[in-house]
Amino acid sequence: MRRVWKRFRRGNSALGGTVGYPLDVLRKEIAYIAYHFHWNPEVILAMEHKERQDWVKQVADINRKINQSRQTED
Repeated sequence: MRRVWKRFRRGNSALGGTVGYPLDVLRKEIAYIAYHFHWNPEVILAMEHKERQDWVKQVADINRKINQSRQTED
């Protein structure tokens, strides 16, 4: 395993992370957050990938709780 890892290192920094991200998925994430929080799309686009995904999860959790409470009211 160490030999494989060394092949993916350059100098003192390790390569890794998101190399590419599908543009359609990125647009959906931006639209989703912007729609629910009314944030500027440029601000959302400037976020790190992980941070943006965390916000998408937060919005989804909020929507799920709202929908569950509406279902119990019916």
